[in-house]
Amino acid sequence: MRIKCCGITMPADARFAESAGADAIGVVVFSGGVSRRVVTPERAREIFDAVGPFTATVAVSHTKSEVDLQAMLALRPSAIQISHPFVFDEDPGVAVIRVIGRGDPLPDDCDAVIVDDSHGQGKTYDLSYAREAVRHSKIPVVLAGGLTPENVADAIRQVHPYAVDVASGIETAPGIKDHTKIAGFIAAVRSVI
Repeated sequence: MRIKCCGITMPADARFAESAGADAIGVVVFSGGVSRRVVTPERAREIFDAVGPFTATVAVSHTKSEVDLQAMLALRPSAIQISHPFVFDEDPGVAVIRVIGRGDPLPDDCDAVIVDDSHGQGKTYDLSYAREAVRHSKIPVVLAGGLTPENVADAIRQVHPYAVDVASGIETAPGIKDHTKIAGFIAAVRSVI
């Protein structure tokens, strides 16, 4: 089971998440007005540089701008996570993760999908939709939405996703990570496997 700690706003939090066992860290850039965890591209680079080469870095955005998309790609993350249905005429050079919610078709033009009805707002995932996505998707499905150290183990048992993604469930306030919650979340995930 892979773990992504998302909405990281400080290099120290990225280093802590990595040391606690996170497989990936997500940084929100060019939020499109949706996220309260957005950082500048310069800050995103600092955060990405804080982790080692075996921890995936994910540039996360709800932008609809091609210019913003190109700036995300220029950060050279391991992956980009997007909500807008950008079309890539050629290989973008990074993994592409698309965010979907109830009613959205399962895409096949990406490397993974994140099932998150709230698109990063921390509202609890829809169990039946998440199960259906895992059952029918030909690519890895990441579960997000309202996950916490207290409920993630049960969510994994019920949904069987490829990975879990957490932001608000490991915070004291938007963008302010709680190291105890990060460690607790990762320990809860690892307890299932």
